[in-house]
Amino acid sequence: MAKNIIINKNKIKKADIVIGIPSYNEADNISFVAKQVDNGLFQYFKEYKAVIINVDNNSPDNTREKFLRAETKNSKIYISTPPGVKGKGHNFYNLFKKVATLKPKAVAVVDADLKSITPEWVYSLIKPILEGKDYITPNYARNEYDGSITNHICYPLIYGLFGRKVRQPIGGDFAFSPKLANYWLKQKWHKTTYMYGIDIFMTMHALMGNFKIEQTNLGAKIHKPSAPKLGPMFSQVITTFFKFIKLNQKKWLNANIENATINFGKGRLEQCQTMSVDYKGMKAASIFNFKASEDILKNALSRGTYGKLKKMYDKKNVDIGAKLWNKILYDIIYAYSRSNSHVDLIEALKPLYFGRFTTFFKETLEKSSIECEAEIKRQAQIFWKNRDYLLGKFK
Repeated sequence: MAKNIIINKNKIKKADIVIGIPSYNEADNISFVAKQVDNGLFQYFKEYKAVIINVDNNSPDNTREKFLRAETKNSKIYISTPPGVKGKGHNFYNLFKKVATLKPKAVAVVDADLKSITPEWVYSLIKPILEGKDYITPNYARNEYDGSITNHICYPLIYGLFGRKVRQPIGGDFAFSPKLANYWLKQKWHKTTYMYGIDIFMTMHALMGNFKIEQTNLGAKIHKPSAPKLGPMFSQVITTFFKFIKLNQKKWLNANIENATINFGKGRLEQCQTMSVDYKGMKAASIFNFKASEDILKNALSRGTYGKLKKMYDKKNVDIGAKLWNKILYDIIYAYSRSNSHVDLIEALKPLYFGRFTTFFKETLEKSSIECEAEIKRQAQIFWKNRDYLLGKFK
């Protein structure tokens, strides 16, 4: 079996602080991120021994060389999966294993494609861990059409089912204690956890494992936006998430509202980045794939919900508001708990997710980012208020 590639020129065996940068083909930006991280470590934590670790998927674009050549005061380690092994979760798994040997006091991870990272990000992520917290999730000014899986699925479902107000559960920029990293290693990893499912895996196990969690403001997130698209991210994140929901049914059936408070970072969020959206392409994909998934959706959704969707899709007039979207997701979760065809069910949800996104886009086109954020939070509140709709199905 092929082994990981490890480059540790300074032979670092122990560290107080670890900053991980997961990557795949990020040669154009990883040097910038490494330098910003290094500046933050030197500016705020120079009394600690720190190391910056690039956990990579054997990128063919010189990511490794760009990272190792970046001029930093702190030592660097490069760890890569073997050739042909890809997936963000594989990178995190390698990081967690390294954390177990380095035995640091605090760990943070930041995305390799960040354009807006500053030295202050390092302080805002690491400081609360050093003060005793176990998991820090980010809060940013983020374009309202970026992170749509977060906005329309993960955030409202975590709020609605578990009663936890975690705004960016799959944001990509986190901090955590070594105790939590070790806990993650001991959990059961599904194949999607080794891919894009890793972020939701981390957040949900932190939430349900009784760890100390807070959020921190990081300003604006400017990066390569992951606009909604047909691809692996949706399937991998939702598969990991829905498996967790199914396995932890007893915990969320009796949930109460509990905030993840924001105590660190910038008091005010900055202007978010702009991005373009292929509205027509998204709508066309929604309509086309709904037709292909009709039989599955007819069995999974309540009669009234399916009837509404059938009428609108037959007329090619997609209008999935927040309340209808809430019922759709709750119906799908119930169907998932009773079905063995999980892959087909999640693929059938995809066109409705596109439909919700295009509806939200249409509804908010003339609204400001602040107004859009208020709509996203209002949607999450609907999920909590209507949770009895789902709970009633399990009685």
